[in-house]
Amino acid sequence: MTLNSACPAPFSSFSLIESRYIESLNIRLEHYRHLKTGAEHFHLASDSKENVFMVSLRTMPNDSTGVAHILEHTALCGSEKYPVRDPFFMMTRRSLNTFMNAMTSSDWTAYPFASENSKDYENLLSVYLDAVFFSRLDELDFQQEGHRLEFETDNDPSSPLQYKGIVFNEMKGAMSSPVSQLYQTVKSHLFPSNTYHYNSGGDPEHIPDLSYEQLKAFYKTHYHPSNASVFTFGDRPAADIQQRLEEQAFSRFEPLGHSLSVPPEKRFNSRLTVEASYPLETDIDNKTYHTLAWLLGESADLEQQLEAHLLSDLLLDNSASPLRKALETSEIGTNPSPLCGLDDSNREMIFLCGMEGSTPEQAEAFEQLVTETLQQVAEQGVSDDDIEAMLHQLELSQREITGDSYPYGLQLIFSVTGAATHGGSVMESLDIDQALAQLREKTKQPGYIGEAIERLLLNNAHRVQLSFKPNPEFKARQLQHERDRLDTIQQTLSDEQAQQIVATAQALKERQAQVDDDSLLPKVTLDDVNPEVKTIKAHKNGPVVQYAAGTNGLVYQQWYWPIPQLTVDEQQLMPLYTAMLPELGAGKFDYLEMQQQQAAKTGALNLYSLYKTDIQDTSKLNGYLVLSGKALEPNAQALTDIMEQHWLNARFDETDRIQDYLNLMSSRRVQGITGSGHSLAMQASSASHAVGSALSYHNTGLPAIARLKGWIQAWQQDPKQLGPWLQALQSLHRKFQASSAHALVVGEQDSLAELERIQLATQMNFAEQGASHHQSIALAAKENLVWSVDTQVNFCAAAYKTVAPEHPDSAALTILAGVLRNNYLHTAVREQGGAYGGGASHDNSNGVFRFYSYRDPRLEETLEDFSKSLNWLEKTSISDDQVEQSILGVVSSLDKPGSPAGEAKAAYQNLLFNRSDDFRKYYREQLLSVTSKQLVDVAGRYLTDDNKTEAVITDTSNAERLADKGFAWHKLSE
Repeated sequence: MTLNSACPAPFSSFSLIESRYIESLNIRLEHYRHLKTGAEHFHLASDSKENVFMVSLRTMPNDSTGVAHILEHTALCGSEKYPVRDPFFMMTRRSLNTFMNAMTSSDWTAYPFASENSKDYENLLSVYLDAVFFSRLDELDFQQEGHRLEFETDNDPSSPLQYKGIVFNEMKGAMSSPVSQLYQTVKSHLFPSNTYHYNSGGDPEHIPDLSYEQLKAFYKTHYHPSNASVFTFGDRPAADIQQRLEEQAFSRFEPLGHSLSVPPEKRFNSRLTVEASYPLETDIDNKTYHTLAWLLGESADLEQQLEAHLLSDLLLDNSASPLRKALETSEIGTNPSPLCGLDDSNREMIFLCGMEGSTPEQAEAFEQLVTETLQQVAEQGVSDDDIEAMLHQLELSQREITGDSYPYGLQLIFSVTGAATHGGSVMESLDIDQALAQLREKTKQPGYIGEAIERLLLNNAHRVQLSFKPNPEFKARQLQHERDRLDTIQQTLSDEQAQQIVATAQALKERQAQVDDDSLLPKVTLDDVNPEVKTIKAHKNGPVVQYAAGTNGLVYQQWYWPIPQLTVDEQQLMPLYTAMLPELGAGKFDYLEMQQQQAAKTGALNLYSLYKTDIQDTSKLNGYLVLSGKALEPNAQALTDIMEQHWLNARFDETDRIQDYLNLMSSRRVQGITGSGHSLAMQASSASHAVGSALSYHNTGLPAIARLKGWIQAWQQDPKQLGPWLQALQSLHRKFQASSAHALVVGEQDSLAELERIQLATQMNFAEQGASHHQSIALAAKENLVWSVDTQVNFCAAAYKTVAPEHPDSAALTILAGVLRNNYLHTAVREQGGAYGGGASHDNSNGVFRFYSYRDPRLEETLEDFSKSLNWLEKTSISDDQVEQSILGVVSSLDKPGSPAGEAKAAYQNLLFNRSDDFRKYYREQLLSVTSKQLVDVAGRYLTDDNKTEAVITDTSNAERLADKGFAWHKLSE
């Protein structure tokens, strides 16, 4: 494909509006409009085989019932052409997709997918278009996905009434986070009169107010081509996609007749001061959040957006940035709030800064600190070097080819969704080079930054100052209000209404249990699977291993040290040591100066540990310490110098910096529990089965979070205890310094020789890859665990010891997880149980089979469902189709493309841990040949009660109940 040539003609139902080749991204952006309905089509023509599709709809609710979010779920529960109960999840099992999802933002709802397989793309396109534009919206699906009333004993109207529903429980989990509540509270006051005032995901207190009729009415006015933007990326021609859009959907619609948009917020004449509370039952001292938030200009105005990003980055990007420095070094609170920086996801942008770990009395001092810092920066300005560093960061983020988490094409699409939603120029939002050049010229004007601070912040009356205080009675009141509301409803129910609730619950169970005719859905088969593994060979081996990749002018460097045998104390220090080292000063430079150097010359600098088990013996665990960085090619030398400085001359004498950073790290880990509770629960349940799992649990799981909190509290009570801890940290670093490292470089092929020269010219004395050491790790005691944290929902897990990756049973166990998830657990845990997610997985590297649930209203019932899935397997004849669907899911996850650099690094790390191409081919062949008989055999062999441990993360009252049933109870806060 010649991307910079003229684009081909559109399909006859579309007209070409504009086309532009964007050199920095090597794509051609084509903008088309559907002649009849006005639907927009933005095609990012690329030579990528991973084709991405997304349809986005403007969805602008005027309440917090979660109507847009619940509709996103319900629309995927069956359509006109595919009248099955669960086409979305059924397609995840019949596809080789590299991405499938749907999501609701504050003012848009999107349905994206990606695939490298042409047949699969056609299948998914057909299902997605029908789901969006011709959804059935069955009332029972609304009740399953959104909310419903059920009796605690579903056929007994005298038992207590309850709210159930997947989104209802999802949002209970999401709003368990104080930071989520803080953000929603700030937005509600910044935007008193438009859609952003409301929680688009749904507030659990308001979700039950949504009726089925309101859902259907919202669908009718919002899910229409006239209100849609279609985004595509890849090597499939736009005209080909447009023909399918027309034939499968758009031809059946007339213009909508109205246009949806968010009106600008009416501006304040004076700042607003607000006090609000959030639930926190224990450890409430110094837990107040202070936040200042300003409403800025239009996010779709590229000039305003880039200016706001530059200002935000100059003030808050790193510890050397003046406002972040003021927040980090202030005694008003413990850390800057997670809500610091620019939010450009709404029509009008928000600039936020805040402090956590404070008291209500410090509100005035906080505002004074922020105001005085802004005034000082406005008066004194910032250096040209700092401005250039932030412009460099904007340029680097524009040029980097990503794709290791989301598909690269989808990330590009997300970057312009806001512009499409709010009437901005998608073309300009993607091709920002000219706008960056103009911004660079503006910054050369004397006083420009000071004038921007005064205009956007100091003289901007549309601001909110929020003090967000913990309230130990809040949660109890929430629960009581919900209970009172349910009791009032129950007391007013007629016998007929009560029986209707019973009948609806029964009808929903029957619907959930029905077996749909999956032949109605398109599919790929094992015949469509590439039997070969993707291989990437090194360009050159030696002390500096080299990989050539199309990195668009970026270079990536990694230095590897074999992890020596460590003591238990050293193992516990490792995650703190790796997180902290790049944040410290080095040599004659303090941490502020090193932060400035990193921002000016690099994209990121990270230190982390990487562990894998032996493919034949999971009791043998080896690891490497990895220092990793990236930069634009002209800055390769500077990147190497910065990495070398950090490694050779780390400043462990920066005691205040270390304490501040550990405080921040502790806070973020605690705040992240309700977002990753299923992973933490699986860590806990697996820790007695495999050394890799035990290491992960004790050093990065809940025990590590609790241990860090304990250390910080001890240092606050007796600062002398910090000295020996820092000495141990330095000793650990010296232990690594005593060994030789080897280097990995990834870049464009013609840059590799120079990258090698730069590495070899350092003082690092790189050597050939050294042998790593088996780590001595003690398994956790084999017991069931419950951890109590602040949460409104639960996370459940169960684990079983299995076998090493090379064992013949490993592949079958991996496929078994998919069969159980697809055919039993999804229905039992999510649809019937109401959890936001649940399933099973086989950690084949560590040899552990795991069940899990995510944001779950239940506990013992879910643990019982894990066991029931094995009973189901024993009694059910597993079909070849069910096995094939699981194989397809596993293979598609293995084959997901990453970024060019990410794939090269992964290929090298596979070799580092003996995951050779031959082994990967062997494992793939094992996966593709799994039979249903093998599944029953391995389940009977490994998934037995005497080989099981369970773990739960829940609140205090549930933990106390489980402790009475034999669970070992651990508390995050004593």
